Amino acid sequence: MTYTPPKVWNWEPQGGKWGALNRPVAGATHDAELPVGRHPYQLYSLATPNGQKVTILFEELLAAGHKGAEYDAWLIDIGKGDQFGSGFVAVNPNSKIPALMDRSGPTPVRVFESGAILLHLAETFGAFLPASGPARAETLSWLFWQMGSAPFVGGGFGHFYAYAPEKIEYAINRYAMETKRQLDVLDRRLAETEYVAGDSYTIADMAIWPWYGAMVEGWSYDAAEFLSVEEYAHVKRWADQIWARPAVKRGRMVNRTSGDPSEQLRERHDASDFELRTQDKIG
Repeated sequence: MTYTPPKVWNWEPQGGKWGALNRPVAGATHDAELPVGRHPYQLYSLATPNGQKVTILFEELLAAGHKGAEYDAWLIDIGKGDQFGSGFVAVNPNSKIPALMDRSGPTPVRVFESGAILLHLAETFGAFLPASGPARAETLSWLFWQMGSAPFVGGGFGHFYAYAPEKIEYAINRYAMETKRQLDVLDRRLAETEYVAGDSYTIADMAIWPWYGAMVEGWSYDAAEFLSVEEYAHVKRWADQIWARPAVKRGRMVNRTSGDPSEQLRERHDASDFELRTQDKIG
């Protein structure tokens, strides 16, 4: 059936997995204070690809010996609308995870948008981001490539392929084409370099891996066969290399609410939580 847009659009709940939550206005829907733990950094998140970027960086910083990077990770259940609580909206007026409160200094600082959080932490600790010159420019270019590109994968392909209440051929084809084009961009780059920005592992890899690495590993939208991800051998080599890092495995567990219970650490407040507080151990 052909859809003819009206002269003036009016909002009606759209159905599908997220239809009951989404709305065309911003702001809080209810009062809810955010918890605050004992560490310098308070992260409010969920283990979506965007959430994983930040927990991976925190775990990599700690593994590299940056003890000041200790953090509390609090679960924000976006399926229940936690992101619209007043406390969360005060940290991120856009009501999207992840959101960070940096309490390491005399005045708390809010940081929202995953790319901004990665950049903030990398600059704070002088790690995983070249200090200057072409290497820094290359890293930032790939970081912001991910920020601009992934919405076509998640809100575009993922939504219409996996979540929309009806399968729309045009939409699925449009975003499948763009997703494969982006994978080809990465594959061509990784044919030339070990990591996305060059010879060194950086926040660009940490930003890109949860989206595109997960896709070629077969973890995203049950779409690996549909997208023929085996075509992207260089992306797969890189994805396997990143996945072999213990800090990445830990970071992917934090704030996770799906999958194997032994890989779900719904809140993280201490390094020992990975051994003692996964969902298989606490039920």
